[in-house]
Amino acid sequence: MRILMALITGLVFGIGLIVAGMTNPAKVLGFLDLAGRWDPSLALVMAGAILVALPAFRVDARRRQSLLGEPMQLPTATRIDRRLVLGSLAFGAGWGLAGFCPGPALASLATGAVQPLIFCAAMLAGMGIFELIERRRS
Repeated sequence: MRILMALITGLVFGIGLIVAGMTNPAKVLGFLDLAGRWDPSLALVMAGAILVALPAFRVDARRRQSLLGEPMQLPTATRIDRRLVLGSLAFGAGWGLAGFCPGPALASLATGAVQPLIFCAAMLAGMGIFELIERRRS
């Protein structure tokens, strides 16, 4: 049941990203180009997503288990530290350079285009490097 729900959730999320235009790097870069020809349409998509998700997050914050009986795993960290800031900067730089963030890049793999494939390979390499650094730290 968990795998089926994960598949359905991933498909709905991926379809939502495609319909919203988040898998189109040109549209995303147009949204991020505040000094040029700014395209505000993705701001409406983000605001709509927040409006839809906010009530569910409020309800889930009080739950101890998911609907499938799994323990709730919500973030507990509240401190803004150097690692968070550097990670956010790296994420934003990657998004601004490529026009992809992880979800849309994974959804774009279904198109068979080379761009998302290169992005996902670079993302996996970055994740691997992060894991190596974390192992050395601990």
